[in-house]
Amino acid sequence: MWRFTDDNGSSPQERIEAALDAGITLFDTAAIYGFDGSDGFGGAETLLGTVFGEAPNLRDKIVLATKGGIEPGVPYDSSTDYLNTSLTASMQRLGVDHVELFQVHRPDVLTHPEELADTLQNMVESGKVGAVGVSNFTQAQISALQHYLDIPLATTQPEFSPLNLSPLQNGEFDQAMQNNMAILAWSPLGGGRIANAESTRERSVALRLDSAAKEFGVSRAVAAFSWIAAHPARPIPIIGSQTPARIAEAADIAKVGWTRQGWYEVLQAAMGEKLP
Repeated sequence: MWRFTDDNGSSPQERIEAALDAGITLFDTAAIYGFDGSDGFGGAETLLGTVFGEAPNLRDKIVLATKGGIEPGVPYDSSTDYLNTSLTASMQRLGVDHVELFQVHRPDVLTHPEELADTLQNMVESGKVGAVGVSNFTQAQISALQHYLDIPLATTQPEFSPLNLSPLQNGEFDQAMQNNMAILAWSPLGGGRIANAESTRERSVALRLDSAAKEFGVSRAVAAFSWIAAHPARPIPIIGSQTPARIAEAADIAKVGWTRQGWYEVLQAAMGEKLP
């Protein structure tokens, strides 16, 4: 929902329904989404709340996730007061009395993990939040937070794509598998660089994705989504398209079957070197 606005050539409700028709039920928003550097804070949540108001039946079909902890100009605040205020404001904008998932958007190094754990746990115990997770946290930060929690962290949300392999290489995927955390991969198309490959590395990755796309009759984007989802940690690519047709094609992810050789060919192209 990062780019969820009312001026994308199709109605907000049409995009929500296109996602649901494609089998997409997880909707990932945040308090900061809609902010353009000067105003619009909470805009994406407000717009989604408007859709719920006009079509209340859609809410029950959705796993609703939001994030808090970014304050423009600060930039991060995970104090108890701020996160509680952020959650309340998010629910008011969305017009809901609970969310299925609340994630801390960015790590605030000035908040002790014990304080953050207490805040998150109280959110769940209040009934306002079904589960909690983190976004853009390091492995050490995840471990420290989990140490103080009596409930499991349900999710971690790193940037991951064939052009950003960090969580695959730094142990975050291994940690997620060990702790049974769902991985929500943001920017799965490398910020558009997979669709518009320019550098030698980007073109090399695109070539191998195109090979799978041609074999299974899907787009390069869907091939990239399926490559991400094929990892045993089962990362969930967060699709950011605002075009109903592009949203709808995400259902094609099930058509793609990666061989080990094909998957590793994409990885080696992404790494720019052969594996030993």
